[in-house]
Amino acid sequence: MELTISHWIYGLFTLLIIGTMIFRKGVVLPTLLGTFIVAWVYNGNLVAGFKAIFNANLIAAQELFSIFLIITFMLALLHSLRDLGADKRMIQPIQKMMINGHISFFVLAVITYVISLFFWPTPAVPLICALLVPAAIRAGLPVMMAAVAIALAGQGMALSSDYIVQVAPSLSATAAGIETAIVADRALVLSVIAGVIAIALAYLLYRKTIRHRNDPLIELELEQMQSVKETTNKAHTKNLTAWSKIFAVVVPLTLLGVVIYMVYEKLLSGRMSGLEGGDGAAFVGGVAVILLLLSTVAFGKQHSLDYITTHITDGFVFAFKAMGPVIPIAGFFFLGSSDFSGSILGMEESQPAFLFDLVQTSQTFLPENALLAALSILIIGIITGLDGSGFSGLPLTGALAASLENGSIDAATLAAIGQMGSIWTGGGTIVAWSSLIAIAGFCGISVMELVRKNFIPVIIGLLAATLFAIFLW
Repeated sequence: MELTISHWIYGLFTLLIIGTMIFRKGVVLPTLLGTFIVAWVYNGNLVAGFKAIFNANLIAAQELFSIFLIITFMLALLHSLRDLGADKRMIQPIQKMMINGHISFFVLAVITYVISLFFWPTPAVPLICALLVPAAIRAGLPVMMAAVAIALAGQGMALSSDYIVQVAPSLSATAAGIETAIVADRALVLSVIAGVIAIALAYLLYRKTIRHRNDPLIELELEQMQSVKETTNKAHTKNLTAWSKIFAVVVPLTLLGVVIYMVYEKLLSGRMSGLEGGDGAAFVGGVAVILLLLSTVAFGKQHSLDYITTHITDGFVFAFKAMGPVIPIAGFFFLGSSDFSGSILGMEESQPAFLFDLVQTSQTFLPENALLAALSILIIGIITGLDGSGFSGLPLTGALAASLENGSIDAATLAAIGQMGSIWTGGGTIVAWSSLIAIAGFCGISVMELVRKNFIPVIIGLLAATLFAIFLW
């Protein structure tokens, strides 16, 4: 096919965006500017360029708004549980399981993974670090190993699949033009493979640092954490103690029931349940809203209307802070897809595929090799994760996955691999300017040292998951 000047401009801005990410700078400006210039040149009309900026962001917002809602409702539920003190009660029994440092390492990893699947790791970190890490240290686990377990299980394994909230797979699938459920399922498998390998390798590498319970260094590490302030709220009155206990049981059992039901409908019933992809996240979000209503009324019957408004508002603020910059980035890469370009350009009869056309043209010079395509998308994902977000690069990796698809590997697999690279890197395991800072801060350790501890296990885990994807799918 024949490439136009608009194609080359789009490719230039794509390289500029990748370069900006490498230098850890924001990419919103080049994506907005790129959308404007590409649309202006393609239409030959300055006004069309202005309109395209707005259309690209509007379409991206429409496609991604369900993501904002699910984040809002899950965060609002977590805040309402903190009001009751139920969040603390949910994990206090786990402290009894920490018999020694070896067991504590894996207990921390498992609990972090489970909580992070529902509430995302960043909001869960203060709770885990305040209640479980001190217990793990007393059992003999060094604070650095505790931080490694939390980072690999939460910011790595849980966030890279994002199987319950489904923000990440929705971004990847939308940009790739495929079903969210397919990407979500494959990302879950790859995240577990990468996570299990990374966690096991980290344990093998650092297990010799685990101490006995009577080691004097334990008290020194606990003193380092004394400056960490517990961010969870306590129940304000004795009357809330009963509700705190009730919701500490009801909420995890309800969410567990939701997961069991979804798994049953998907795998065992032999029929489509209507809970595939985004519908599954909507189901979880709806259940979260009902739990939010009940917990808010339990906290303050007379003021429940005000409380729930505050929690939902706080949830929206968090969602837009976390995901707001993704909208213009997604808008630019949606412009590169024929599924959205016509609407963005205001030319329904003409739907150019700038990114797809560029990749297709370059593929004539490259062999159709699954390993080459998979490693390329993994590296691009890692590069996009260098901005410290993990999510901002998903529109790019998703769009490239659709373009790099060939007879030896499909778009869903490539999108899942790119998602692994982007989120394991920028989500908070091997870059110091990511949410990994929160873990290091709460544990009172050096974030750079934590990055060094995570690096080898993470890279080996990602490579293993990528190779597995090639041979499995």
